[in-house]
Order: sequence, then structure tokens, then C-alpha cells
Amino acid sequence: MRESESTEREPKRRGPLCSRQTSEMAMSPRSRVAMAVAAHPDDIEFTMSGTLMLLGQAGYKLHYMNIANGYCGSVTLGREEIAAIRLWEAQAAAAMIGADFHPPLVDDIEIFHEPPLIRKLCAIVRQVSPEILLLPSPQDYMEDHQNASRAMVTAAFCRNIPNYVSDPPTPHVDSQMAIYHAMPMGLADQHRNPIRPGIFVDVSSVMEAKRRMLACHASQKDWLDATQGHGNYMRLMDDMARQVGGLSGRFAYAEGWRQHLHLGFGSEDFDPLGDALQGYALKW
Repeated sequence: MRESESTEREPKRRGPLCSRQTSEMAMSPRSRVAMAVAAHPDDIEFTMSGTLMLLGQAGYKLHYMNIANGYCGSVTLGREEIAAIRLWEAQAAAAMIGADFHPPLVDDIEIFHEPPLIRKLCAIVRQVSPEILLLPSPQDYMEDHQNASRAMVTAAFCRNIPNYVSDPPTPHVDSQMAIYHAMPMGLADQHRNPIRPGIFVDVSSVMEAKRRMLACHASQKDWLDATQGHGNYMRLMDDMARQVGGLSGRFAYAEGWRQHLHLGFGSEDFDPLGDALQGYALKW
């Protein structure tokens, strides 16, 4: 065999896959879509809704999803009845801010990092193609919260992999995405270690609307009082926003965020939340 024939048959060398994918994503058009995904109805209202509303005011199209149906959220009603009530409550909260609503996929305590759920979530991510994805903290006192975060990160990572088949099958999308993790309840991980935000968002101007969104979930006030001793449902949310605001050293009320590592999602300096909320966002 001649040397020239051998050379012709050698595969062409290409640059690193992750570098090429990131470059292609960076050249794709901006989507101006923000999506909040949490475990249960009312989770978004406690830790994400203020930031979501501000993004809506900044011109982003909003999407709202709870992965589980909330059927465990009652000590007096049966599973079908409370799940129907909580679905209606979540739909009302999403409608209040003009967000597209995505129905839940599984029962409470059944959010697991497993292929069937991830494939369904990936289809939704591909259909919505959010530029900003707001998720729960990956460290939290409750497994559903942690697993919701982990499953959504995997689903989002697979959005641009052509050979990954979602459920239903949905074309892959090449787009940059920035993921931001909210603060856990108690502002600590499951081992009681404090978690500090890397980004503070001033939600003082939307606190009244944040309260109205939470008030849509009327079924949960008595549930939390009876099972977790929170005493005052609305005060719990207010106290958390006030505490995060105090950590900022600047804002009366704030929501805290940690940005997910950019690898597999976009360029290193891609921070659409910070860009969109200038004047509201403070990086620590």
C-alpha cells in the first residue's frame, strides 16, 4: 500500500468535542426564555418566583413546572382529591405571572434519577429550549428536591445530544443554557452546613406579588402547620427572603442563586440572568 493511500484512509482529526459543542452553542441565537422547575407545587413560590417575575419584566417568556403532583400534601383529603386541588392551585399561580404551565409527571416521593423520567424531562427541555433554567438546590433536606435538581440537570445536558432519544422523541437543540440553583429551605444542606448564594437577586419590588402567588396554594397552609410546625405559611417565605436579603448586605428581600458549571451548557462567561437583571442582581 502506498503511503498516500494510507494517509487518505486515516480519519480526520478534530478538536475536543466539548470545545466544538460550546462554540456551536455560542453561535446559536438567544432564546429569551426562562423556565423554573421544582419538585412540588409551591416550591417555586418559596425560592424562585421573585426572580422569575423579574425575568418576565425584563422581556423573558416564562415557563413553570413542578415534577411531582403534590398528592402527599394533605392529612385529611384522599390522593386524587388533593392532587387535583394542587394542580389547580399551581395552574393559578403560573397564570398569575403569565407563565406557560407544564403538568407534573410523577407522584410525590417518586422523583428519581432514572431514565424514564429523564427522557420525559429532556423532551420538555428540548421543546421549551430555555436560555435560563431555574432549579432547586442540589443539596436540600428532602430527597424529592435534590432529585428534581439532579434529574433536570441531566435532562438539560442531553438536550443537544442527537443520539439521546427523549420521550416523546424530540429533535435535539443546539443552544446555550445557564442553570441557576435556588437556595434550600433552611439555607443549609442536609447535614446542616450553611449554603451561601453566589448571586443575590433583589425581590423587594415583587414581594407582594410573590405573596399572592404563594397564597394560590391555600391547601398547604394547614398541611405545613400540621406536619412540619411552620406556624405561619406566609411568614416562612417572608423570613427566608428577608434572611437572604440580610446576607446580601444590601437588599431588604432577596432570592439566592448558585450558577451551575458551564461545561456542556454554554460558554464560561455566559450569565444571562446577571445580564437581564442588572440593577437587581448582586454577585458575591
